[in-house]
Amino acid sequence: MVFIRTTENFVCEKCGLSVEGNGYTNHCPQCLWSKHVDVFPGDRAEECGGMMEPISVKKKGKEYIITHKCIKCGFEKPNKTVKEDDFQMIVQVSAENSSAKS
Repeated sequence: MVFIRTTENFVCEKCGLSVEGNGYTNHCPQCLWSKHVDVFPGDRAEECGGMMEPISVKKKGKEYIITHKCIKCGFEKPNKTVKEDDFQMIVQVSAENSSAKS
């Protein structure tokens, strides 16, 4: 598995935000949704193309990890948050996950 850095801008298909990619950008910093486009990070070889919902957030050390789940095929993948991510949305996803388990 080799990471392929692909720098590309995109418009979020969930919330419509124009996102400037940096080669590591893998989700929208406003709504945290992603898109199922990679088999290996950056290769754009996945044919599914489904939207990936942020279904949980866990804290690992000083980092927050979002788990995305494809609403088309069910594939799940963890992704690190970045400083540009809306922290209120991170808290909201975390809270929704906690209340769903209760």
